[in-house]
Amino acid sequence: MIDLYYWTTPNGHKITLFLEEAGLPYRILPVNIGKGDQFKPEFLQIAPNNRIPAIVDHQPADGGVPLSLFESGAILLYLAEKTGRFIPDDLRGRQEVIQWLFWQMAGLGPMAGQNHHFSQYAPEKIPYAIERYTKETARLYAVLDRQLQDRDYIAGSYSIADMACYPWVVPHERQGQNLDDFPHLKRWFEDVAARPATQRAYARAAEVNPDQASTVNQASRSVLFGQDAGTVKR
Repeated sequence: MIDLYYWTTPNGHKITLFLEEAGLPYRILPVNIGKGDQFKPEFLQIAPNNRIPAIVDHQPADGGVPLSLFESGAILLYLAEKTGRFIPDDLRGRQEVIQWLFWQMAGLGPMAGQNHHFSQYAPEKIPYAIERYTKETARLYAVLDRQLQDRDYIAGSYSIADMACYPWVVPHERQGQNLDDFPHLKRWFEDVAARPATQRAYARAAEVNPDQASTVNQASRSVLFGQDAGTVKR
């Protein structure tokens, strides 16, 4: 059994996508980030960065005590290695998946996240910031579109690279992107969306947080965007 500390964000969806695809038994433990659940001491023991997702695997492959992990990319890689699924066995195929996983973690996620912040949530609309991150999101979409022009999935076969990237493309309209501008990406996006495991994963999200738009509101802004070093030190 895997305990999944989760909220309905792109990074949270990555892990439910894997768990549903692999058919692993798991239990969702909601961490309502709008209410500050991520700063509770008990969660800090599992996720020292105060961010979801995190997991506790009660049956790790080494047979030892339960293993806790934070950071969505690390969790995906761990689960892929544990199950032997959604990552190739051969050296070159494995490295291709890993490099695109890192590409999402270092590029698509952070840049799209800044896009969301300045276009949707920032109290002051700063044209330079909005334009900067909208354009960078478009550039990254174009990189992914080019990668997908001659293959079904990002690294050939469906993998943790696709699971990492897909949730960050779901809110493309809020990011100021039109998928018609990226035909290969659009085809891939629709294909991943149609997978039964994807539909099950997003159905779980609706169960956990029926009104997903309510995560960011006036009351939650200071919780989500007002933290500093003091949050960690206290």
